[in-house]
Amino acid sequence: MNKNTPLRNIRTLKGYSLQHVCSHVHMDNGHLSRIERGEKTSTEVAEKLSVFFKNEISEIEILYPERYITNEE
Repeated sequence: MNKNTPLRNIRTLKGYSLQHVCSHVHMDNGHLSRIERGEKTSTEVAEKLSVFFKNEISEIEILYPERYITNEE
């Protein structure tokens, strides 16, 4: 079972690679990958990502992804 956080869902829905998002918000791929898995984030990073995605994802969804995780097989 693969857990998909809201951040991963919106990134893949938009067809963006990790590298594309990272280059626009100035972070490395590993850091963004950890954020997508819900392992790490900060309010500053959540704000940058929310702005990058034109507020189609909220900072709360990024900061507390466990509340919004969907499961896919």
